[in-house]
Amino acid sequence: MRDQSDERTFEALPPAEGRAFARTWWGQAWLKALEDAALDSQQVKAGRRLARAGAVGAVSVRPGRITAVVQDRDGTLHRADVLLQELSDEQWDRFLDVAVERAGHIAALLDREMPPHLVEDAAASGVELLPGLGDLEPECDCGAWDHCGHTAALCYQTARLVDEDPFVLLLMRGRGEHAVLDALQTRSAPAPSESSPHEDSEQGVDAAEAYAAGDILPSLPALPALPERPGSPQALDTEAAPAPGVEPAALEFLAAQTAVDALRLLAEALRPGHEQQAPDAELTLTQDAVRLAAGDPERVVADRLADGSGRDREALALAVLAWRNGGAAALSVLEDEWTVEAESLARARAALESAWDEDERPRLHTADNRWTVVGTHAQLRLGRDGRWWPYREEGGRWTPAGAASADPATALAPVLGGE
Repeated sequence: MRDQSDERTFEALPPAEGRAFARTWWGQAWLKALEDAALDSQQVKAGRRLARAGAVGAVSVRPGRITAVVQDRDGTLHRADVLLQELSDEQWDRFLDVAVERAGHIAALLDREMPPHLVEDAAASGVELLPGLGDLEPECDCGAWDHCGHTAALCYQTARLVDEDPFVLLLMRGRGEHAVLDALQTRSAPAPSESSPHEDSEQGVDAAEAYAAGDILPSLPALPALPERPGSPQALDTEAAPAPGVEPAALEFLAAQTAVDALRLLAEALRPGHEQQAPDAELTLTQDAVRLAAGDPERVVADRLADGSGRDREALALAVLAWRNGGAAALSVLEDEWTVEAESLARARAALESAWDEDERPRLHTADNRWTVVGTHAQLRLGRDGRWWPYREEGGRWTPAGAASADPATALAPVLGGE
């Protein structure tokens, strides 16, 4: 038996601009019951506009009825109700028996899905879960005897609730989620064996049986195509003043950069062989500040990133240039000066000697991991991974001049070419 006190109240939903009211097949079936039965299509359209504008208040759902206050376009408030016939106890018993017959029905409901086979099997047993033509009965204090804009708006808003949670529909049919799940658990639990009354009743489902029932699940859809560009976050330019310490421009920039990084990570994840690659090391706060600054933020955001990373604007600009050439590895080469160990130094010298013929080899002055070409404004820096990075002296500061190369001559050529 259902609990007569079952009731759920859902807060007013935001306007539904740019989205469909129902995306699932059962949510669309709910709207079809409204749109096919309403005698005045103009009232249905008016209700759709009200719902899309966010004019429907909190929605109360209980057995046989949904209720909400709807604000008309002139500001008038109306109480709107829509009634749906409850299932009888006998119908509930038949529905629950059907639900436990196939493996996967209960799991689908718990995942907030309404399996098509469950609805079809229930209908075959004489139980209609989804509303049909004329099943959504309107009541409104505006005095309309058929669906008005207010009851239609309530139906559109309820479609969003049913779309997200089929238990909302089951509650309207007479029983809440807990009552339904308790009854399903009672029916699905195996009876204790007469020969072994103390045997554990939690036997589970036979693997062969579960596999054989796999045809009730819909096939997986094809993977969507990779978006051509990252999404655009919502603007925060509102009439309300921001809270103290909150910079809207900074938040908008962070949201935009997050979208860019999400698209990049998705593209990398879909690339063949990605699963064989080791994950990147986690960035430090100062490295992450440079990564964000490489996204060309507004001046006020760039100043905050510079302060937060302990750099002045000029140092941050150099760090951004390095980052664009090679990420965290290039940033390390810019800022770290380290003593090359004997074995690494021997390999480096061998690479330098083999990169040029003896009569063409430039004279290099060595200082730790930095090799400066004597008489020029060019320099090579050795990264800890053995790659060479080109640098050029500009305005008294060594500036990153390109991407890394395993061959020192290849790395240095663009820099020496301008000498």
